[in-house]
Amino acid sequence: MHSLGECFAELTDPRGHSARRHELPEVMTIALCAVLAGGQTAVDMAVFAEAKQEFLGKFLRLKNGVPSHDTFSRVFRQLDPDQFRACFQKFMTRFRDARSGVVAIDGKTLPRSPGRIQSGASLHMISAWCCETRLVLAQIATTSKQKENVAVLELLDSLDLRGTIVTADAFNCQRDIGRRILEQGGDYVLALKGNRHALFDDVVGLFADSRRHSAHSHSTYDADHGRVETRTALVSTDVSALQERHQWPGLKALGRVIRVRQTSAKSGPQRTTEAAYYLLSTPLSAERLGEVVRSHWGVENRLHWVLNVVMNESQARSRRDNSLYNLAILRHMALNLMHQDRSPVSLRGKFNLAGWRDDFLAQLLAQA
Repeated sequence: MHSLGECFAELTDPRGHSARRHELPEVMTIALCAVLAGGQTAVDMAVFAEAKQEFLGKFLRLKNGVPSHDTFSRVFRQLDPDQFRACFQKFMTRFRDARSGVVAIDGKTLPRSPGRIQSGASLHMISAWCCETRLVLAQIATTSKQKENVAVLELLDSLDLRGTIVTADAFNCQRDIGRRILEQGGDYVLALKGNRHALFDDVVGLFADSRRHSAHSHSTYDADHGRVETRTALVSTDVSALQERHQWPGLKALGRVIRVRQTSAKSGPQRTTEAAYYLLSTPLSAERLGEVVRSHWGVENRLHWVLNVVMNESQARSRRDNSLYNLAILRHMALNLMHQDRSPVSLRGKFNLAGWRDDFLAQLLAQA
């Protein structure tokens, strides 16, 4: 509890002196507890604080009682998100081995605020997700998908990527991003599509001509829900001619994954085939490439799906000023604490337990 308070103590209180009846670290700690117990809004936080005042009083001073929903709302609307992001990353230093294996960079659009609906602007939250430990390492928001590349560079600057493989979708298959990953000590596996016209055509042509390269392949098979999927990964290190033309930073190998999916339908079996291409800064085995590619897409059902369905982020209504951004960071903090807990209970069950049992909530907080 003490270390969590120290982490929040570094935040600058955005409220005027006359509006500081409740200490900012205590407000933030109560808010985190409320989210761990399934709360979503400032009203939920106030109701939680009132119901759990005796429990909270065991480790907080609460010299003026518990905050109202107006206090929680005001804090999250006015709090500087960049400061809160820095606070989050200090919080993450407490987790050993948080950074290992595959780190997926992926974005998720947050619900639009009512004032932004007409303009079409919305917050796009980009996260660095450690696929192995299932922890959010860092995050940054931008106001449009078009500005994502610049935000990703800033996100990478905040990370120590030594010993990791960073993955990103085709939109972020950019020279500057590949270079920045290498500068931060990591390797990359970047998805390549037609938006990189000349490079994409050359890579497709290289794999199409088997005489020009020596590729190693590895296949896996999955059968589930009436669907059979075969994935065949290939890796080629024949990049010298391609590098002479394109000069891609740190490129050491190329990858291709062919997915063949067969499904049963009333009209008869259906078969689809698709090929995906990748740029690699290290010559992985074909088996490892397949694992890395699958790990990247795990961010959809292990982070984004959890945020939307388990934590109800897609229905978030706290959208004024900075609240949408700040509450997204707070949810990441709560989710990391949940994933650190090794209890044999489903994630949804853990959120329920945190609301029902003070000892389980205290156990989660003790990990911070």
